[in-house]
Amino acid sequence: TDVTALVEEIQKGEPLITASCLEHVIHVVHRLQEKLGEKQNHKFTLFKVLRTHILPLTNVAFNKSGSRFITGSYDRTCKLWDTATGEELRSLEGHRNVVYAIAFNNPYGDKIATGSFDKTCKLWSTETGKCYHTFRGHSAEIVCLSFNLQSTLVATGSMDTTAKLWDIEKGEEVATLSGHSGEIIAVSFNTTGDRIITGSFDHTVVVWDVGTGRMLHTLIGHRGEISSAQFNWDCSLIVTGSMDKTCMLWNAETGTRVATLAGHGKEVLDVCFDCAGRRLATASADGSARVYNAETKECIAKLEGHEDEISKVCFNPKGNCILTASSDKTARLWDAATGHCLQILEGHADEIFSCAFNYKGDTIITGN
Repeated sequence: TDVTALVEEIQKGEPLITASCLEHVIHVVHRLQEKLGEKQNHKFTLFKVLRTHILPLTNVAFNKSGSRFITGSYDRTCKLWDTATGEELRSLEGHRNVVYAIAFNNPYGDKIATGSFDKTCKLWSTETGKCYHTFRGHSAEIVCLSFNLQSTLVATGSMDTTAKLWDIEKGEEVATLSGHSGEIIAVSFNTTGDRIITGSFDHTVVVWDVGTGRMLHTLIGHRGEISSAQFNWDCSLIVTGSMDKTCMLWNAETGTRVATLAGHGKEVLDVCFDCAGRRLATASADGSARVYNAETKECIAKLEGHEDEISKVCFNPKGNCILTASSDKTARLWDAATGHCLQILEGHADEIFSCAFNYKGDTIITGN
């Protein structure tokens, strides 16, 4: 790309880029080009093994930089850890049942949300461990949650078939999203924060208006429970994975189905876009993962090698690498373009159900 021409093009549609900061934007785009041009030769080595809880883990999550991470557990706590030292910084205690869903309010990372089988969600300070709010209102277990990128709202999804939006500052419920006939197991905001999707055991995904709590579209087409659902970065597409062995692409504006991506022999357990929304990956109970071009809908690569189901798949921030977590006790790194296995991450004694990259892409966390 001709960087100067590109930045001039961007400037036309973005009033915030004034003449005074033009040079800086050009510099940033040059840096991005260099980054994308770097060859992937990073080898991951086992850095630390943390025996984190007295009962099994439910989830793990990084803050944006990867300097801290959190773990949720059946022991009713969420623990905050220092990545570099492996030191436990804080134990967030107060839930009366399993802490199942956890998240940082990335990119800020100064707050943590925990969703529990005790039907409540708690909001905590990362720095002090203080509990700001306990959100009550669900009548069954909370199994998924998500912050909007603006860090003003947290959404919770529950086995009571509803999702709720909560105001982080006021500690109040903003909206109840009712309409599903089955449990909600996935919630995800779009980048701009004006839409949220909920995926349910009733085989549907619903797109909601965040401001009004109004149902905008119901995405109907899957013949099995939804396993995961996500917006792409520019909010134009939604990807859904289902127990019906397929993954579907939808137009986020109209709610119409764009494509059905079939090919897996068993349930699709996880789906995700890369950061740019150019590619998407699917993980299946058949032990394989697949990479698709989001525009042409063609399958670019099949990631084959795991000996058991893959429950989690994610791209590194750069988008050239894919991480999969499997019941075969290993995680694997793959080349996103070729499907070639770059590395097998071994050491766990049981199935790996959660994995994540930090923003730089040089640290990985796996939970079992």
